[in-house]
Amino acid sequence: MRITAKSFGAALLLTLVAGIVLGLVAGAKGPWRPSPSLAQQPQFPALQAPIIPVQMPLTTGTFAKVAEAIKPAVVNINTVSRSTGGGRTPFEEFFGEEFFRRFFGDVPERIPQRSLGSGVIIDPSGIALTNAHVVDKATEIEVITLDGSKHKAKPIGLDKKTDLAVLKLDDGKTKFPFARLGDSDRMQVGDWVIAVGSPFGLQATVTAGIISAKARQIGQGPFDDFLQTDAAINPGNSGGPLVNMQGEVVGINTAIVAGGSGIGFAIPSNMARKIYTELSTKGRVTRGWLGVSIQPLTSDLASSFGAKDTKGVLVSDVMPDSPAGKAGLKPGDILLEFEGKRTETPSDLQRAVALASPGQESKVKVWRDGGEKTFEVKIGEAPDEREAQQRGSSKGTPSLLGMDVRPITPEVARQLNLRTSEGVIVARVDEGGPAGEAGIQRGDVIREINRQKIRNTADFEKLTRETKEGDRLTVLLQRGPMSLYVAFTVGRG
Repeated sequence: MRITAKSFGAALLLTLVAGIVLGLVAGAKGPWRPSPSLAQQPQFPALQAPIIPVQMPLTTGTFAKVAEAIKPAVVNINTVSRSTGGGRTPFEEFFGEEFFRRFFGDVPERIPQRSLGSGVIIDPSGIALTNAHVVDKATEIEVITLDGSKHKAKPIGLDKKTDLAVLKLDDGKTKFPFARLGDSDRMQVGDWVIAVGSPFGLQATVTAGIISAKARQIGQGPFDDFLQTDAAINPGNSGGPLVNMQGEVVGINTAIVAGGSGIGFAIPSNMARKIYTELSTKGRVTRGWLGVSIQPLTSDLASSFGAKDTKGVLVSDVMPDSPAGKAGLKPGDILLEFEGKRTETPSDLQRAVALASPGQESKVKVWRDGGEKTFEVKIGEAPDEREAQQRGSSKGTPSLLGMDVRPITPEVARQLNLRTSEGVIVARVDEGGPAGEAGIQRGDVIREINRQKIRNTADFEKLTRETKEGDRLTVLLQRGPMSLYVAFTVGRG
């Protein structure tokens, strides 16, 4: 058969078309893929962060429900502190306020001063918590609730060592919305919280943040154990609540870092609960006492005492007849645990012991002679707390007289150029009180009462202990080089 050029071209074209069709069909069923090059490495799915139950309102993306629940229990606190000194005395003009502050404490306020803060109601009868520094020395306390209504408040008790105060609103005659105290020990670094208060007087302000740190010490005292937060806290927030996502109060806002750096601190609710309970039931706070002098355990000391590491507290002295002494603790012991909790620093031990109840039997683990020993200690009451209670139980007379006195130490006698240290010196005079109305001034020296000589504070207390309202007192004073008599009738200022 003879194939013409025309026939050959048609056959070639048909073959090419058939090949293209077959290739398309095969590609649809399963294309051939080259092995991946370096630029075509398979893409692995991104690692997923674990979902952590941090109590954030993930479903709504808002803190509105928590804020709505807590705001009715948060109050604005306005206080007025009136003058107690009646103006500067000649002694204060001459010696200066620093001298009197050094020997007698804070100088009295000269003019009425107003301040504001926040608080939170924790009982429907109107029991509220705030900071001690918000209401300390206040002569009037007014509380404003969310609805704008105003209520009178009286302090049930204050604890300056933890900066906590307990107030009662309207003498307990009114029912109020209230918040629950939560468990601050369960809070973790990174948990969401909101702070509510009246910064700069702006009532019911809500700010949000997280718990930034726990057990923070800021140099306020031996019982520092603050929650640190980055929720904005400003002047006026003091005493307001720090709240978790369940609407529970886990802290009482109390301090900020100067300079507006956004770091705030709150008293943990568990500490506040203990203080509140004692102030409400006993009117004062009792703290535990071991009766030891302690110091940090340095690496050199740890090595010399054969300790494993520096996590412990070294006992440098044990007071005679103290709870620690009776239990068998000795100087050179390294305190490792108190009631099962590690005591790695002196502040750890101070807080743990202070929170223990006097009379409580507590286990103390120590390192001694190359080994661990456990002792049972019956916790005592801190001496300064006992003295405060004794002072409180005999405070009827100063309130009747309207003044406080202090002993004349040799240094005070020298500074005031007194020929003798006999007598007592007037440290405080109540404005409008009997002593103040009679003209007695801060810095006066009392030599006699009702013609009986006063040599020291014991004589003063003996002569005034049985004083009652309506009694007449004649007092011989020394004021600089001058002596003078004043007389007044005893009564409540």
